Amino acid sequence: FRPMQISEAEGKSEILPPTIQNIIKGYNKYLRPFFDNGPVSVGMSLDIASIDTISEINMDYTATIFLRQRWTDERLCFDDGNKSLSLDGRLVEMLWVPDTFIVDSKKSFLHDITVENRLIRIYPNGTVLYAIRITTTVACSMDLTKYPMDKQTCTLQLESWGYNINDVMFYWTRGNDSVRGLDTLRLAQYTVEDHFTSVSEAVYETGRYPKLVFHFELKRNILYFILETYVPSILLVVLSWVSFWISQSSVPARICIGVTTVLTMTTLMMGARTSLPNANCFIKAIDVYLGICFSFIFGALLEYAVAHFCTLHRPSSKELPKIFFLAFGFRILTYCGRLAGGNFKEVCLELKLQLKSNPMSSESVAENPLTSKGEDFIGCSSPMSVMKSLFCIFDCFHVKNPYHIDNYARYSFPLSFIIINVFYWVYYLYF
Repeated sequence: FRPMQISEAEGKSEILPPTIQNIIKGYNKYLRPFFDNGPVSVGMSLDIASIDTISEINMDYTATIFLRQRWTDERLCFDDGNKSLSLDGRLVEMLWVPDTFIVDSKKSFLHDITVENRLIRIYPNGTVLYAIRITTTVACSMDLTKYPMDKQTCTLQLESWGYNINDVMFYWTRGNDSVRGLDTLRLAQYTVEDHFTSVSEAVYETGRYPKLVFHFELKRNILYFILETYVPSILLVVLSWVSFWISQSSVPARICIGVTTVLTMTTLMMGARTSLPNANCFIKAIDVYLGICFSFIFGALLEYAVAHFCTLHRPSSKELPKIFFLAFGFRILTYCGRLAGGNFKEVCLELKLQLKSNPMSSESVAENPLTSKGEDFIGCSSPMSVMKSLFCIFDCFHVKNPYHIDNYARYSFPLSFIIINVFYWVYYLYF
């Protein structure tokens, strides 16, 4: 007895039916069809079974697809009428198949429960149908500047790994109808708005390779974000305005509302960013809106601080010119003293005496006798006029009654918030 070593292919061929044995007799799976007669044409079609996840953090999507490839191999022709042969998927190891791969795939796997999900069907004219079921995670470059009112265009690119355009040509079997399943697909956050196919070539250092591209456009459903983020933010802003109707003497109540709304808004902003990439290059629409809401809430807290400060340090109308003079008068006095021949002390003493007897007002500054002291002092009229103008501006911003600040805020804050909202939604929805 002498053991015989039989190759795997030979062992399989011994148990195949005679028709298949005749087909694969002398068949070399390492040579492509039409090896010396031009490229072999491979037609492709897809069925999208599901799109499981779309990740903004990793910028990819995971999909389960049925990939069908069809080509003609003249070596597999047989005479059996119009009857095709459906073979076990494991026999694919005995035949030549295209070396198709998914370009932007991060990870993929072939389903193998209960057996490997492959299909091989051979027609009498030598046409081969090869179908597989795979799940793949594909990279998708996303522009999140309008998130969550954004639209994303993702692609699924199929290329030949080793055969260039002189060996293999790819084409979609039915044009845009070659991809099915998206019309009935239901996604959690997205709606498939449009999809189409294209044929191109991939150019590398090693040559030009055939490439098929499937494009599909996803529009995000904004309703979830309106209920989850926008409505709570608006309610927090409105809640911060309640302090405008509370008396300024109720310090604990107003401080409590202001600090609580600021902290709650901060928590809401942090929660909205957990499902997004930490990239500084993206200033998203939701970040802009949360920033606007936070500014209004923080502004309401500062409004009470200003109103309370003005109430405790409320200057009289007679003290305002002295305050203004202390802020701006020193430089003007220096300039006037130089014009008066360097007699700076004399100018200072006379102005101080005048302030004590008659506080400086806009009229007294203009009629100051020092401004008409002589031709050498005439240059003081220009700085005095500047001082008069600045005093008028300062007087315009003076709040005579600090309790009116809350009255102004009751109308200015809501009106400003409404106007900004109109501009925000019009810009991000229509531009």
